[in-house]
Amino acid sequence: MTDTLTDWRYSDKKLKLREECLKILLETYGNDKYVVNKSIYECAHDWVSQGNAISVGIINYYEENYAP
Repeated sequence: MTDTLTDWRYSDKKLKLREECLKILLETYGNDKYVVNKSIYECAHDWVSQGNAISVGIINYYEENYAP
């Protein structure tokens, strides 16, 4: 079980990055009938959890790992 108060993935900075990634992905793929929004949220979570500090590259990462 994760303690969100001490887990670095849920710091204010990382939550802001997750928000930015979600915004980018939803604007790009949110209206695509072949994309399930679950994959967008999982991608953003994984991106942040892997220690990425900026959102640059999130589209390529999504296309390589989550796109249908």
